[in-house]
Amino acid sequence: MTELQGFGDQIALGAFTTLRTACTSLVLGIGVGLCGALAKRSRVQIIRWLADCYTTLVRGVPELLIILILYFGGTVALTTMFGRYVEVDAFAAGVFALTIVFGAYATEVFRAAIQAVPSGQIEAAQALGLSKFWMWHLVILPQMWRYALPGLGNLWLTLLKDTALISVVGLEDLMRKTSIAAGSTHDPLTFYSIAAGLYLLFTSVSLIGLTWLERRSDRGVRFAK
Repeated sequence: MTELQGFGDQIALGAFTTLRTACTSLVLGIGVGLCGALAKRSRVQIIRWLADCYTTLVRGVPELLIILILYFGGTVALTTMFGRYVEVDAFAAGVFALTIVFGAYATEVFRAAIQAVPSGQIEAAQALGLSKFWMWHLVILPQMWRYALPGLGNLWLTLLKDTALISVVGLEDLMRKTSIAAGSTHDPLTFYSIAAGLYLLFTSVSLIGLTWLERRSDRGVRFAK
């Protein structure tokens, strides 16, 4: 089979788009998750309420529906605003949707990780006269990342696979490229198997990287026997 019947380059391009979408959503989602976790720990009740509504709503609605609502809803909103048809960019809509979803789950991961930091260390930092900034920078954040890493790793693996959903709004990702190839060649088994293999490759490499990060974050940590 020569260069996958001419679709080899297209599938490689789709794989790159999938990784670009996932990595962009990961970076933005971590920021949203941190903000959400801090909001849930806020002393202001309305801020905590808004954060609770956000995580409850997003985690209770299927990711595909969120993508469709943001894509078509954004198109309607922009068309109404400019008085002419304006279509939302598929990449932007996909990244926005996946960021919102990832951020909602990451909010709970970060919230639990912050709560796992021993209160005695926070009290010691306060006794030393550290400001809130330095207390977070030196005491809370380093340990929070160690506690949050396993959960974030699972969310990253889910995010990688969820990128396939964006193909429904026209994003030229791995799933859409292989679907086009499968339809054009009437050989769906081959091309969908290739797509499955590539997703498995991405997740396997990610697992190796996550294992390394977890071991690195545990260096110097003493575990009680």
